[in-house]
Amino acid sequence: MRVSSNFDSGNIQVIRAEDPQNIQLSIQKDNQSDFYQWFHFKLESTAFISHQLTITDLAKSAYPEGWQNYQAVASYDRQEWFRVDTEFDGDNLLIQHTPEFDHIYYAYFTPYSYERHLDLLAWAQKSIFCQQEYLGSTLDGRDMSLLVIGEPEEGKKAFWITARQHPGETMAQWLVEGLLERLLDEEDALSRSLLDHIVFYVMPNMNPDGAVRGHLRTNANGVNLNREWATPSLESSPEVYLVKQKMQQVGVDMLLDVHGDEALPYNFVAGCEGNPNYNDRLKALEDTFKHALLNITPEFQDVHGYSKDEPGKANLTLAANAIGHEFDCLSYTLEMPFKDNVELPDPIYGWSATRCKQLGEDVLVAMRAVLAQLNK
Repeated sequence: MRVSSNFDSGNIQVIRAEDPQNIQLSIQKDNQSDFYQWFHFKLESTAFISHQLTITDLAKSAYPEGWQNYQAVASYDRQEWFRVDTEFDGDNLLIQHTPEFDHIYYAYFTPYSYERHLDLLAWAQKSIFCQQEYLGSTLDGRDMSLLVIGEPEEGKKAFWITARQHPGETMAQWLVEGLLERLLDEEDALSRSLLDHIVFYVMPNMNPDGAVRGHLRTNANGVNLNREWATPSLESSPEVYLVKQKMQQVGVDMLLDVHGDEALPYNFVAGCEGNPNYNDRLKALEDTFKHALLNITPEFQDVHGYSKDEPGKANLTLAANAIGHEFDCLSYTLEMPFKDNVELPDPIYGWSATRCKQLGEDVLVAMRAVLAQLNK
């Protein structure tokens, strides 16, 4: 019996792995950081024998409340990921499972590999509507790759979509994949109408270093990118510095910054009501996006979410707040669950990559409503 994680986005430490009913594991912290929550590892053992895997010391993890009512995902082929029986006792996560094959992978959420990221970029650039642009390099020397979709012309709006500032939030890139598949579909009337009026600037993975390293929340230097938007630097947060520099070159009429929330079992958005420049016009744009998404999919709701900031009290180091303030534009954080969506539960797959991709397609409908509001 063997447990390993020496692969893309792998993260686990083995304490004991001798008895199938007492496999003891722990999660490695992000480099130069105290954040830890993401896990991804492989178990090699004997099929059809019951296993109990215990991930320890989680009371001190980044979001202990995220383990309540959570179920881990598993896969035999790294394509289909399903939920397995999981319990949390306040400090330890117990995974009870009888694998059907000798080799199986477990993860916090369906992984999105760096190879798949590169494949997505390569596939997208083949579209007549899309160009891939190199913005610069990360601290580990990986490309910061931007997809520019649509022909920049005077009068067109600039809509930005960013994902995976927090690399363990893989659902964000799954959403972007679904959005891109619809947006680049030459026979999709909605996409064609959008591209007549909008240029989309899409960052599918804002934090490729953290993603490959198996981090939850930070880049190679242990920096939380979503606290860097006030004063990013090439030395500590080149990912934000490069993207913000490009935003200042081309402008921003809307930003959708896509994330995952560990604790809340819902899809929801967080707006910029705490920004100094927040006004009725921006509120109307926010409401337009929300109402359109509520009408198109039951996966989205607007009852449960984060507490709203008091007027003028927004944290302007966060992407959505910083960009919304600087460009006086609609700027939303979209959150998805690591758990299931409790309003539409799926006992086999939970909130899944497939559902993320469908939500990505639906987001385009809400963006069309925003466009109509902007053009009034």
